[in-house]
Amino acid sequence: MNKAIVIGGSNGIGLAVANDLLRRDYYVYILDICEPNKDLMFNDNFSFVFCNLLELDEEVLERFAKDKDVTFMMISAGIGRVSDFEYLHVFEIEKILKINTVSTIKIIRLFYDRIKSENVFYCGVMGSIAGFVSSPMFSVYAASKAAICRFIESVNVELSEAGIKNRILNVSPGSIKGTCFNGGQNDLSLTKQLSKNILENIFNFKELFIPDYDTVYKDVLERYNKDPKTFGFSSYLYKKNSGRAQNERKAKVGYLSGTFDLFHIGHLNLLKRAKEKCDYLIVGVHIDASHKGKQTFISFEERKAIVGACKYVDKVVQSCQEDNDAWELYRYNKLFVGSDYKGSERFKKYEEFFKDKGVEIVYFPYTQGTSSSQLRSILSNINKEKK
Repeated sequence: MNKAIVIGGSNGIGLAVANDLLRRDYYVYILDICEPNKDLMFNDNFSFVFCNLLELDEEVLERFAKDKDVTFMMISAGIGRVSDFEYLHVFEIEKILKINTVSTIKIIRLFYDRIKSENVFYCGVMGSIAGFVSSPMFSVYAASKAAICRFIESVNVELSEAGIKNRILNVSPGSIKGTCFNGGQNDLSLTKQLSKNILENIFNFKELFIPDYDTVYKDVLERYNKDPKTFGFSSYLYKKNSGRAQNERKAKVGYLSGTFDLFHIGHLNLLKRAKEKCDYLIVGVHIDASHKGKQTFISFEERKAIVGACKYVDKVVQSCQEDNDAWELYRYNKLFVGSDYKGSERFKKYEEFFKDKGVEIVYFPYTQGTSSSQLRSILSNINKEKK
């Protein structure tokens, strides 16, 4: 039986392609961060495999690449939002580029031995018309798709020069109805024909498919190439007047501070829990532990390096004397702290300070396990014994 994988197959065009493949008697593996609605599937001849393009599990993809029965791959996953560039946090920039570009190119590399082969392997990737023109209010999304478009174009030349028949189809649509993109809803009746056209192009080893090219996008590309700047202004006004713009800062920034001496599992769990509640985690490291009347065993710079190496931490800084001073610098949305501080005079003042600033103080209960105090006690006893 022929098998196919559709990355991003739980929604939108990916969902439509998955269903079309089921109709063609493929067994389909849907790789996504959420399961598809089974009521929308043509039959049960599919499996769901969790796949997060922000943390790509290369081993899972490598197993599929080694399965000779897998002869089809479509990558349709992608993200973006309409807003002026100033409203995108660095976290969102990295997320868009990682999902739309970096992980997509990595996946192609993992399957490249299959693509660059005498055996037939069908492959399609979702680009965007935004990758061919200037797209203000969609700048980072457009950049991510422009990179994909140039990547596919370049690799297809290499395949051609090597005498390989297989190609990677660049599917570059404009706005599509019937998908969850920009807050829409899945409607297979609106995406069915597009899916059929995509598969027709993939199965015929085409390199580029722009839906509605003759009726819409031929003129769009001609106008852009004739006068890119005028086109850009027109595009900006169109998006601005469409009501789709989200000119607001949406990323949730978290902050916590600590000494992080003798780094242990309790510290790791704290950082993990904090990261689960925000998009971008800033950690302030104290210079020493004098505020607690204690000494540190590890230097400040080394503690900063250890904390900064943790995958849950996006940015590590020297802590301020007070956490509200750190807010003045980083404008975080959430402050994380141990529950033993709740009700203290210090945090009563913090709660008063933050009540009109949209900052939530999250109190984490302490869990049983290794603590810095235990480790300090052990080390102190060892030092006493040596003396």
